[in-house]
Amino acid sequence: MRILYLDCDTTRPDHLGCYGYGRDTSPNIDRVAAEGVRFSRVYASDAPCLPSRTALSSGQFGIRTGAVGHGGTTADRRPEGRGRRFADITVRDNLASFLRREAGLHCALFSPFAWRHSAWHFLAGFHEVVDTGGRGMESGEDVAPGVLDWLERRGREDDWFLHVNFWDAHTPYRAPPAAGDPFADAPLPAWLTAEVLAHHRTLPGPHKPRELNMWDNATDPRWPRHPGELHDLADVRTLFNGYDTGIRWMDTHIGRIFAWLDAAGLWDDTAIIVSADHGENMGELGIYAEHGTADDATCHVPMVIKWPGGRRGAVAEGLTYALDLVPTLAELLGCAPRASWDGRSVAGAVSGDGDPGRSELVLSQCAHVCQRGVRFGDWLYLRTWHDGYHLFPQEMLFDLANDPHEQHDLASEHPEVCADAARRLLAWTDAAMHRSSWAEDPLWRTLREGGPEHARGELAAYVRYLEATERGHHVAELRRRHPREFSDVSVIWGP
Repeated sequence: MRILYLDCDTTRPDHLGCYGYGRDTSPNIDRVAAEGVRFSRVYASDAPCLPSRTALSSGQFGIRTGAVGHGGTTADRRPEGRGRRFADITVRDNLASFLRREAGLHCALFSPFAWRHSAWHFLAGFHEVVDTGGRGMESGEDVAPGVLDWLERRGREDDWFLHVNFWDAHTPYRAPPAAGDPFADAPLPAWLTAEVLAHHRTLPGPHKPRELNMWDNATDPRWPRHPGELHDLADVRTLFNGYDTGIRWMDTHIGRIFAWLDAAGLWDDTAIIVSADHGENMGELGIYAEHGTADDATCHVPMVIKWPGGRRGAVAEGLTYALDLVPTLAELLGCAPRASWDGRSVAGAVSGDGDPGRSELVLSQCAHVCQRGVRFGDWLYLRTWHDGYHLFPQEMLFDLANDPHEQHDLASEHPEVCADAARRLLAWTDAAMHRSSWAEDPLWRTLREGGPEHARGELAAYVRYLEATERGHHVAELRRRHPREFSDVSVIWGP
C-alpha cells in the first residue's frame, strides 16, 4: 500500500471547490474528492498548529497528552511517568510509529513543523524526515521539488507512507508574484458587508480589523497580499484574495505531485488523504487572518480520502474528529487499534459499510484564548476562561445552520441549549480526565502559568493602542477581567 498524506496548513474546507466554494482554488484537491470520499464535518479536537498535530499523531485529545498550547509546560507532551519503559509511548502509538511497526510501511515526512514548535515528539516513527527549511514560511515551490525527488527514488516501491506539509495558506498571506491574482474579479462573500466590517472595527482584541498585525496595524512590505488594517471592503478583498491565492498556489504544487503519480501509472493504486491542522477565522467572531479560537472557523478542517477500492465521489456527513484518522487507517490496513487512542474508526465511510459519526465533538484552544467549544446538531457552544482580550462573554451560542459565520450570539435566547451543551462539556471532561494519567486539566495549568502564550504580557501595551484608536471605552472592562495582566501575571477570567 502507498499512502500520500497532504497536510495543508490553515486550510478552511469552505474555501475549497469540492466543499462548494465559488472560487476555483483547488482543482487538484477537487480531483481527489471526485474519486474518493469527502468528509463534510471533520474538526480538529485541539487548535491551533502544535496541539492539532500532536492530537493527530498521538490519536489522543490534548487534555490527555497535555499539549494544548504554544508556550509554557502545555506546549509539551507530558512525560509518561512511572509507566514509561525503555522507550516511550510515541514509538508504539504515534501515527507513523504504528504504520511502521504494525503495517510495515516506510514512513517519510516533509515538514518544518517539529523545528518550528520544538515538537520533536511529532517525528516519532518516521524513517526519513526532511525539514523543508522555512519554519512554516516556505511556499509550494520550496516543498514540491524535494517530494518529487523522493518519489523518483522510492515512489515506485510498495508500502510507504509519505506525509507532505504545505504552508501556503498560513498567515501572513504571501503567495509569490508568480501566483498572480487569480481572484481579482471574484466577489466577496455576501455576508461580509460594509456594515459588518464597520461593527468589527469597533471591537477589541488581536487580529480584529484595526490590528491585523495582532496588536497594531503595522504592515510588512514583503507581504503586499496581507494588509495591516482593514479600512474598507477593498482591504477585505485584498486579504481574502491573498488567502485564496495561497490555497490555489499550494494546489498547483500538489498538482505536480499528482502529475508524477499519473506518469508513473500509480494514481489508481495510491491512497491519497488531504486534510489540515486547522482552519482560519476570516471575519468569524470579528477576527481575521488568524486561527485563535475554539470555534467552527478555526477547528473545522477538510478531510478527503481516496482509497483504492473505496467509494468514489461520496460524502460522509457524520461529526468526526481529525484524530479519528489514526484508527481509520488501522482498520483500512487490517490492523488492530491501540488502546491509548481516543479516535474512532470511520473506515465504513470509505468502504461504503456505513457513515459513522459522533453525537457531539469538544473543541479546545489554549494558544490564543482558553476556550472550549461543543459542536452538536446545528449548534456551536463556546465557553471561555481567558478571552485573549477579545472581551468574549463566558458563554456564546451560535446556530451554524443559519449563521455559519458566527455573527449572532444566541446564548441569552436559548439558556436551555447552553445548559445542555455545558452538561456535554462536563461529561466529556470527566471522561477524558478519567483516562488521563495526570490529575490536572492542562487548560487550568495554562491559566496558572499566565494565560495563553499569544496573549501573555501584551495587555498593558495594547491598552494604549486601543485608546489611540477610539476604543478606550473597552479598557475598563479589560482591567476588570485581567487586573494582574497589566503586570504580566495572569488571572482566571471572572464573571
